[in-house]
Amino acid sequence: MSLRSGGLKRRNGRKPIAEMNVVPYIDVMLVLLVIFMVTAPILTQGVEVDLPKVASKPIESPEDNEPIVVTLDAKGHYYLEMGSDPKQSVSLDTVADKVAALVRSNPGIKVLVRGDTAVPYGDVIQLMSHLQAANVGNVGLISEPPER
Repeated sequence: MSLRSGGLKRRNGRKPIAEMNVVPYIDVMLVLLVIFMVTAPILTQGVEVDLPKVASKPIESPEDNEPIVVTLDAKGHYYLEMGSDPKQSVSLDTVADKVAALVRSNPGIKVLVRGDTAVPYGDVIQLMSHLQAANVGNVGLISEPPER
């Protein structure tokens, strides 16, 4: 059997080069990146409110303890965002009762208020007063940083 005619043995004794072609994997990765970039803005949850723009430091929160967010929109409707349907408005008393129950079961949890800029200041104070009456002591306000 001749080596030049396609025999089974190699004369120089070199091993075949075993390389993995990664170009298809890069293509798949780029497609997934584009998909995530397109869908990420769609995944934001909650009620659309126009937050006040102020310069403040962000609140530090542990990764495993997600805060309770109470939203007050421009029409004066209250929304409780804690895993249930945040698009369903609830009464002020219901907000205070549910938040109080959650704080009793998890004392370290933070409660944050998202108030629209069109909402009168008195409505935000009334919400915070109801939360305080329900023994919720750690309440913060959510705002957006000012545009420069």
